[in-house]
Amino acid sequence: MRRLFRPWPQRRPAVDSAPYAPLIKEIGRGARGARDLTREQARTLFGQLLDGTVPDLERGAILIAMRIKGESLDELLGFVEAMQAGAARVAAPAGPRTVVLPTFNGARKQANLMPLVAMLLAREGIPVLIHGRHDFDSRISPFELFEALGLPVAADVEGAGRQLASDRLAILPTAALHAGLDAMMALRPRLGLRNSSHSVAKLLDPLPGRSVRVVAVTHPEYVDSMGQALPLLSAGDGRALLMRASEGEAYLHLRRKAHLQGFANGQAVDLNPQSNDDLDWPLSPACEPGANADFIRAILAGTAPMPARIGDQLAALRRLAVD
Repeated sequence: MRRLFRPWPQRRPAVDSAPYAPLIKEIGRGARGARDLTREQARTLFGQLLDGTVPDLERGAILIAMRIKGESLDELLGFVEAMQAGAARVAAPAGPRTVVLPTFNGARKQANLMPLVAMLLAREGIPVLIHGRHDFDSRISPFELFEALGLPVAADVEGAGRQLASDRLAILPTAALHAGLDAMMALRPRLGLRNSSHSVAKLLDPLPGRSVRVVAVTHPEYVDSMGQALPLLSAGDGRALLMRASEGEAYLHLRRKAHLQGFANGQAVDLNPQSNDDLDWPLSPACEPGANADFIRAILAGTAPMPARIGDQLAALRRLAVD
């Protein structure tokens, strides 16, 4: 009888030079038939993707195949290791750990309150580093909101370090931290889809050992995958907060139950509030930069009420940054 399926090869293809066809054949068989890379293979491959040494055709095939297959735990860890190896470092100020807030989505239907979280923490003396990029034509860029709030964007990591030390708040384009990572993320409009770099970028740590990485995810499957990776990535002296994003940004939805899972020294910590039901809280449609900035200023001044969920998020980050 003719065999319908070939057995998997005993050895996986090495990832050290082109051609990439054997590797693409393994990861590109679809969600059910694809085979995962080892952690070492993933680290080597992602390093080549970040360096820009993979030809365009093969690079596109790899990114689409990984998007369909999804990253395994070993692949995600290998990707993060490759990213961290090429990432710039920001000088950590004295005192509490620096909260790292990535921003890649922007506002769509409601006010973006991620800068509010950053400004409130900075006002308490907890340093915050925001890094991000924006290429969504259908959303309002967070960088337009920063400008409306009068928050300067640092030109380089040295400038960001000085701002953290003096103002406790700094903003950097992701390109200043990792040009290769930013270039991979910039492929989204060209390919029509997100790729692995968008997930890995949320795990970027510019201040290893002195940070609290905020990992804000939208889809439930990423809650699971990030929840498996973060205990390993926070082993030793790492800290992180895994949370459900609001419109893709790193602030809690004002009405929904909180999802706040902390990670400290490789251990998970439940940071959800004791009372964690859905809330009847009004959402602000003020997503245009000027109106959004005015809304944030009103909350900072106390003329508009502090959303309860923002308070919950601040409490969680305060515990991870200061304890």
